[in-house]
Amino acid sequence: MFDRRPLTPAIAAASGPRDASVSTTARPAAGSLGDVRRRQWRVALLKAAIAYVASRFVVLVSGGLVAAADAYRAIQNGETKPASAGTFVLRTLTSWDGLWYLSISRDGYPRSVIPHVSYFDPDARAAFFPLFPWLTRVVNAVLPGGDTASALLLNAVLGAVFVFLVGMIAKRVYDVRIAGRAMILICFFPGSFVLSFAYAEALLLTLAAATLLALLHRRWVLAGVAAAFATAARPNGVALVLACLVAAIYECRREGRAVVRPFIAVALAPLGFVAFQLYLGQRTGEALVWFRVQREAWEEGASFGWTAITKTWHFTLHPFASAVNTVTALCVAATVGFLIVLWRAKLPPALTAYCLGIIGLMLLPATVTARPRFLLTAFPVLIAFPAVFPRKDDDWWALLLALNAAGLVAVTTLYGVWAAIP
Repeated sequence: MFDRRPLTPAIAAASGPRDASVSTTARPAAGSLGDVRRRQWRVALLKAAIAYVASRFVVLVSGGLVAAADAYRAIQNGETKPASAGTFVLRTLTSWDGLWYLSISRDGYPRSVIPHVSYFDPDARAAFFPLFPWLTRVVNAVLPGGDTASALLLNAVLGAVFVFLVGMIAKRVYDVRIAGRAMILICFFPGSFVLSFAYAEALLLTLAAATLLALLHRRWVLAGVAAAFATAARPNGVALVLACLVAAIYECRREGRAVVRPFIAVALAPLGFVAFQLYLGQRTGEALVWFRVQREAWEEGASFGWTAITKTWHFTLHPFASAVNTVTALCVAATVGFLIVLWRAKLPPALTAYCLGIIGLMLLPATVTARPRFLLTAFPVLIAFPAVFPRKDDDWWALLLALNAAGLVAVTTLYGVWAAIP
């Protein structure tokens, strides 16, 4: 009945009806059209909710595969009684970064950081940002079950809120149909495993989506506050500073004059990052200690994409030698695809700037480079993805979801079994 092509509201208004010969008297009344759109939105949310629950089940099944592999290794090592499957699954969901966040939730940050700190020193927890472990501590104080359950429950809720905000952004930029598909794609994207882990990404993604939605509505103070919290959640949240700056510049262009209010968001956005650095410096008695911990414990530096290139090259020479190289090579290929979609989609400037900032920050480090969870952080590309493909044949959509679900299983399993840090 309606022209449901994936157009932005401005383009849709200018495009007119698909068939000029159709009488305007045949169109539904404004109230009826609103009812139809609300019903479509409710259906899209229901499908997204089902997809979210199903995708979290996929992650748990993948954790079960890891548990089976760990149990087999335990038997091979001569252990008389392997731990339960549930224990192995929880160990997977709280491994790596999750252990550090739980350590901060329990013990706080160190009072000092030893010289030449290594990854195996407890002081290395100073490398991790505070908002997620502090929220975990709050939830743990309110709910029974311990800090592990609190962290996982917190992320389950945050993941659902994030998916909803993705739908709101997609509906604002495109239409309800694209919003529904974007939410489902986000749920099954391989990097979405992190929404079920004790990592800070679910919090960052929720705050980033809230920031971008506020920018689209020109709610500058709200955008700045959400961005400030995001930059206290993870270091790559600083990409939101770029998004706020670009949005402010374009608002000035739209107004045809310099306006101050949009730059409130720019001023507020980096405060979370700055406040954490000041807090950590005051607590440890060492300014910029976070950068030293990154450099010493993680041997982190700047490679400007060279690490991703070299690991991808090693994968082409020896495809089965390293799971880390495999994951990196696939993510580099996906990054190229992301950039193509970003170029074709013509997203609002703030969203484009945020995605480019996230991709740049992903490729910058020398140690941890292109990873599925960092690609998920560039989620506006996944919003645009359903809009840039032709809609004459929907078979590709089912295939795409199947491939993403398989990738979700593979990434989670590789992470747990071979420690291929995703």
